[in-house]
Amino acid sequence: MRYYIISGEPSGDLHGSNLIKSIKKLDSQATIRAWGGDLMQTAGADLAKHYRDLAFMGIWQVLKNLGTIRKNFRFCEADIQEFAPDTLILIDYSGFNLRIARWAKEQEYKVIYYISPQVWATREKRVRKIKQYVDKMFVILPFEKEFYAKHEYPVEYVGHPLLDVVQQFQPNPDFRTSQKLGNQPIIALLPGSRKQEILAMLNVMLSLVPLFPDYQFVIAGAPSMPPSFYQQFTQQYSQVTLVENQTYDLLSNSHAALVTSGTATLETALFKVPQVVCYKASALLYHVVKRIIKIPYIAIVNLIVGKEIVKELIQHELNTEQLQTELSKLLEGTARIELLTEYDHLHKLLGSSGASDRAAKGILDFLENKKELPEGNS
Repeated sequence: MRYYIISGEPSGDLHGSNLIKSIKKLDSQATIRAWGGDLMQTAGADLAKHYRDLAFMGIWQVLKNLGTIRKNFRFCEADIQEFAPDTLILIDYSGFNLRIARWAKEQEYKVIYYISPQVWATREKRVRKIKQYVDKMFVILPFEKEFYAKHEYPVEYVGHPLLDVVQQFQPNPDFRTSQKLGNQPIIALLPGSRKQEILAMLNVMLSLVPLFPDYQFVIAGAPSMPPSFYQQFTQQYSQVTLVENQTYDLLSNSHAALVTSGTATLETALFKVPQVVCYKASALLYHVVKRIIKIPYIAIVNLIVGKEIVKELIQHELNTEQLQTELSKLLEGTARIELLTEYDHLHKLLGSSGASDRAAKGILDFLENKKELPEGNS
């Protein structure tokens, strides 16, 4: 069969690549075209557009790039028509993908969503669009099935694909040597994958370097950003190291971490690294988001567990003093032990590994069942 997959972020590229591998195990004749990144391309997709060309964060960035965004929609629609897939598979990236879902449904393509947009966090009314334009939804968070059931929309829970990714990861035993890292315990800095996130977060993270002389600070470089971009932040700190494309090796060797809110908070938790979650946006974007957000926490770790197990420092709270206080608590003692225990509970809530395989099987089962239905009963 022919599959057209759209993801627009590094996490979508990761999960999309594993989904592609699982699809190919079940469908040896699979032909796949995709919006994604290097991982999806390596897994066997013909790449139509790289996610690094799609990363517009914040209201002003979106407004400045409206022309490019419109061109991307037009290109996507034309590319789908030329490829003529049996199904369109959308991975998160809601602002773009829900609009494409509407168009695709009008063109009578089968539309599958893998990894739900976070409609439970903001703009819950978007569920109506999902019910209207998406034929089948596969979700990865345990509370999402109940959320959609409330809206009378049945979805399939397959578990979280990060369980597989972390479980299958083989640490590099020479990581410290290859990166010329010393023996001091490591504090990992994960400032995000987008330029705007890094600009907002990294300086305040690095302000802790002089305050923790017994630790070494290591930045996880975003795959979409060149090393030269980080020099503006690190040039005054001789004891700070940047590593590229080795975030999991970094987490495997870290004592604690400062992490920008996003998928990385869950990855950090699964590697059992105590963390402080950071978030800062422009004043305008923050006030807009604050008015529409419907959830008590921003970290997915806290949402899954149902309480704040990792400290969230948001907007004005994200400053050197508070960051120093919260990080100090995690370096040793009771707070560290309690958080590691909560991480074990989190892992149990996420269930078993095999999410990508279950999603791939669900997709193929759905498509085969659709083929068997009489015309007009889809």
